Parts: sequence; structure tokens; C-alpha cells
Amino acid sequence: MTTPIGPLNVRRSGWIAAPPERVWQEFETFERMRAWYGTGHELKVYEPRAGGIVVTDAGGDGLMFSGRVLVFEPPNELTFEQDWVGHGWKKPPLITFRLTPVAGGTMVELFQHGFEAASATPGDDLNGFESGWDNHHLLRLQQIVEGVTGGG
Repeated sequence: MTTPIGPLNVRRSGWIAAPPERVWQEFETFERMRAWYGTGHELKVYEPRAGGIVVTDAGGDGLMFSGRVLVFEPPNELTFEQDWVGHGWKKPPLITFRLTPVAGGTMVELFQHGFEAASATPGDDLNGFESGWDNHHLLRLQQIVEGVTGGG
């Protein structure tokens, strides 16, 4: 299953010198996911299966996000809801990771999307979250997979 990505989306990507099966290992447990995705915010809960729960604390007052895992398809896609707890979105945006074999390695794409259905101000929501993402999560994932030392 490939989750459709609407036009209002935040996209970050990076290439890792390893096959998708190796990269996917870092999505398989709470501990492994926390080591790279939990950088810059805290991964509180991660249940790696369809129907599982993901909870993150973005480090500020009122910046808790929670949702269900909608797609868990090794080694291709992880998609989960990211409902801003207490914010009152009509429908939560999604986080999607896609792993695609490219040039002897893996292109890892991170999307935050679904803003079109989230609120009456989807453009404002997109703009706010666009400025909040950088590539440090994916760079840390690359370091872990490729065995490079360094912080994230």
C-alpha cells in the first residue's frame, strides 16, 4: 500500500548507503526508533505494527502528538497519525516514511501531510510545521545505519 501524499506536505529526504531491509531494522522496535526519530523531541510510545500507537513530546508546553499506525509495511512504508493533543484538528495530519531502493542504497523520505483535511486553515498549518522540520532525524538514521559515529 502506498499512502497518497496531498499537495500540502512537508517533505524531507536523505540517501543511505544500505538496502531498504537494513534501514528498516531501525523502524522495528521502540528502542531503535527512539535512537534516531526521538532526537529533538522525545518518542514516548512506539508500537511497530498496524494499529499500534505513536506518541511524541515535542518539548514544549502543549506539544504532545499521538496517533495510530496506519501502515506498517516492511521495508517500504510506515505511516502514522500525528494528532496534536488538545489542538482540535478535524482530522490529524500523517507522518509517512518511504524507503525506496536507489543507486545501490535507500532513499528515505519523511512526509508530514494531510493538512488539507486538518482544519479551516490548512495553509497556515503547513507553513507552521514546514519551519519546524529539518533533516537531523534522517541524518541520525544515516549515521546509525552506516555505522558513523557522531551526535544527532
